[in-house]
Amino acid sequence: METAPIPAGHCEPVPQPEEEKVRIWINDRPVEVPKGMNLLEICRSEGIDIPSLCYLPGVHEAGICRVCLVEVEANGRRALQASCVYPASEGIKVYTHSPRARRARKRVVELLLSEHGGECPTCVRNLNCELQRLADEMGIRRVRVTGERRRYPIANKNPFIIRDYNKCIRCRRCEAVCREIQGVGVLGPRNRGFDLVIGPPFNKDLGEVDCISCGQCVMVCPTGALTEREYIDEVWRAIEDPDKFVVVQAAPAIQVTLGEAFGLGAGTVVRGKLAAALRRLGFDRVFTTELAADLTIVEEAHELLERLKGHGKLPLISSCSPGWVKFCEHFYPEFLDNLSTCKSPMEMFGALAKTYYAEKEGLDPKKMVVVGVMPCTAKKFEAARPELVTRGLRDVDYVLTTRELARMIRQAGIRFDELADEEFDQPLGLSTGAGVIFAATGGVMEAAIRTAYALVEGRDLPTRLEFREFRGLRGIKEARLKLKNQTLRLAVAHGTRNARRLLERIKRGEKFHFIEIMACPGGCVGGGGQPILGRLNRREAKMVERRMQRAQALYKIDLNKKLRRAHENPAVQQIYREFLGHPLSEKAKEILHTRYTPRGRTNHRLLH
Repeated sequence: METAPIPAGHCEPVPQPEEEKVRIWINDRPVEVPKGMNLLEICRSEGIDIPSLCYLPGVHEAGICRVCLVEVEANGRRALQASCVYPASEGIKVYTHSPRARRARKRVVELLLSEHGGECPTCVRNLNCELQRLADEMGIRRVRVTGERRRYPIANKNPFIIRDYNKCIRCRRCEAVCREIQGVGVLGPRNRGFDLVIGPPFNKDLGEVDCISCGQCVMVCPTGALTEREYIDEVWRAIEDPDKFVVVQAAPAIQVTLGEAFGLGAGTVVRGKLAAALRRLGFDRVFTTELAADLTIVEEAHELLERLKGHGKLPLISSCSPGWVKFCEHFYPEFLDNLSTCKSPMEMFGALAKTYYAEKEGLDPKKMVVVGVMPCTAKKFEAARPELVTRGLRDVDYVLTTRELARMIRQAGIRFDELADEEFDQPLGLSTGAGVIFAATGGVMEAAIRTAYALVEGRDLPTRLEFREFRGLRGIKEARLKLKNQTLRLAVAHGTRNARRLLERIKRGEKFHFIEIMACPGGCVGGGGQPILGRLNRREAKMVERRMQRAQALYKIDLNKKLRRAHENPAVQQIYREFLGHPLSEKAKEILHTRYTPRGRTNHRLLH
C-alpha cells in the first residue's frame, strides 16, 4: 500500500509569511491579535463569551442575527457592530458587555421570541435550544414586544425530516451547510420582509426536491425548526403488541455516540450498556448491524473482483450511505451503474432477519418488526424506499436516530450510565473489527481491502491490517494497492461536496478502481441523527474534535477484536453455508442486492 504521489506540475507547499499583528483594546485591556480576524473569535479566544446564533466558523459568517453585537470605538466614533463580521484593525477599542451592547442583544432576542412559536415544553429541542438558552442567560423573563405572527403549516410529507417554519429564526445556518458543506443547495430565502422563510423552492416539502435527507441541516439548526421525523410512538406500540416479534439492530456508530446524550465524553464506548438498554426497553431480540456490515464487505469485495475481470463498470463505488446514493441519483445519475448493488448493512440485516433468521427460529416474518437504531436521518428515507422489499415484506420497518433512542431510554426511566454491560444476542450479534470501523470515513475501504487481498492472494496482508492512508478527516483521501499483477487506485470522500469534486475529476478522465463515499462529514460518526451540541455556534471546532474522538474509539474496538476481517466472521460463514450458498449467488442477489432510481433535478438549485 502506498500513498498517491504528487501529480506532475504540482509543488510542495510554499512557507507562508507570518500573520500581521495589530494591537486592539478589549474592555480597556490591550491585546495583540491577527489583523483582519473577526472580533467574535478574538473575544472567545480571550475567554469572553459573546452570544451568537447565525455564526458557523468557516461556513457561515454573515452577521444576520445581530445577537453578537458589541460596541466598537474607531476613528473617534463609537457604534454597535456585529462582532462575527467586524475585522480587527490597529487601535480599535471593543466593549463586549457595555450597558448599550447588553441592552441591544437582549432586545434582538426579545424580537426573535416575539415571532417564535413559544411551544418550548412540547418541543423536541426543549432544554437543548440555543434561543431558549440565550433567553435564560440574558435574563429575559417576559417579552416586551408583541405583534402579528405568521402561522405556517408544518412541512411533514416525507419520512425523514420535519420543517416547522414557525420556529425558524432565519439564521440561515441550514442553508449554508446544505450549500457549502454538502454541495446540495436546496434551502434558501423565500419571500421578502416579514414573510421571509428559509426553505426549499416554491414552499415544497423536502421530500419533493433534491434533498438527500442527510440531516446536516438538523444538526446546525439552533431551534426546533428542523427535526428528524420521530418514530418513537410507533416503536413503543410494536413492542407492546403481544402479536409482534420486534427485532432491533444497532449501528456501530451508536456505541461510541449514545453516551454523549447521557453526559459521557465523546468517544466513550457504551457497547455493553447499549445492549442492556435495548433489552430493557422490551425488544424481543437485540442485535448489532456489524454482522451485516461484515456481510456487505464479503459481497462487495467479490463484486469488486468481478468488475476487475471486466464484469461491470469501474470504478466500483460503495453504496452503504443512503444520503450519498440519493445524491448520486439526483446529481450524477450517469454513475448509477458504478454503484455497488449491495444493499446497505441496515437493509441487509432486515432482509436476513425476515428470511434466514425467521426460518431458523420458526417465526412468522409477517409478524416480525425490524427496528434500526442509526446515526442518520437518511436511513429513514432508505427504509421507506419501494426497492427495499424482500419477498413482499419491507426489510426495515422503523428507524430511530441516536437522539430518539436516548429519548426512549429516558421515557423508560432507565439510568443508562448505571447499567451493567451485556452482550448482543447471537448469531446475528457476532461481528469482526471490520464491521465496527464501517462507521468512520475510510472504514468501508479499509475493511474491503482486508478481505479483497485475502481473497486474491490467498493470504492476509503480510505486514498490517491498519491503513492510515484512509483515516482522518481530509475531504478526499487516495492510495494505491498492489493486487496480484494489478495496481488499484483507491479513493475515499466524505461529505457530498467532496464527492462532487471527486466525481468531476473522474468525468475529466481520471481513473480509479474502487471508491468509498459517505454523505456526512466524518462518516456515520458525524451523521445527521447524532447528539446535537447545545451551543453548536460556539463549538464548531469541538464538532470536528468529537468526530475524531468517535472514530478513534471505533479503531480501538477494532484493534481489540480477535477477528478483524469480515470473511472470518463465523456467523457470516454459517449464513452462507446454511442459507445463501456463496457470495453473489442467486439467493444472495435476491436477498442482499438492489437497484437504484435516476431521479433528475427537481428544484431550481441555489448552489451556483
